[in-house]
Amino acid sequence: MASSEPLLLFRRAPAALNRAPLRAFARRLRDQVAGGRNFSCLIADDRELCRLNAQFLGKNYATDVLSFPEPEPADFLGELAISRQRAAAQARRFGHSLEKEIQILMLHGLLHLLGMDHERDRGRMARAETQWRTRLGLPAGLIEREAR
Repeated sequence: MASSEPLLLFRRAPAALNRAPLRAFARRLRDQVAGGRNFSCLIADDRELCRLNAQFLGKNYATDVLSFPEPEPADFLGELAISRQRAAAQARRFGHSLEKEIQILMLHGLLHLLGMDHERDRGRMARAETQWRTRLGLPAGLIEREAR
C-alpha cells in the first residue's frame, strides 16, 4: 500500500471537514517526524473504530485513535484509524477545531507506529509528543491531557 504520499481515507466523515490541511499535515508528519516513511490514516466514525478495536484488540468500544504498525516497517510504517466523533467531542472539550484534534491524534498514532508506547517507555513517548506538538504548533497532546 506504500506510495509517495501518506494516504488519508475519509469514511463517513462530514463534508465540512477541511481535507486539504489534513493531507498537508500528514505530509509534514511523514517528512519531519517519520523520516520520510509513509503511513495511512482512516478518518471514520465511532462504529468503525469500535469494530476495529473489537476485531484487533478485543475491546468492544470506540476509541479516538488506533495504530496498526507494520510488523517489519521499512518505507511504510503502518495504519492509523481516527474516530471523527471522538475527535469532535475532544475538540469541543479542549476548545479547538476538529482539524486540530485530528492532527493531535495523527501525531499520537504516528508515534505509536514509530514504536513508542506511553504505557511502558518511562516517558519517552510523552517527551517526543510534547516536542513534536510544540514544533508543529499543536495544543496539548493526549499524554499531556491525561496527566492533568
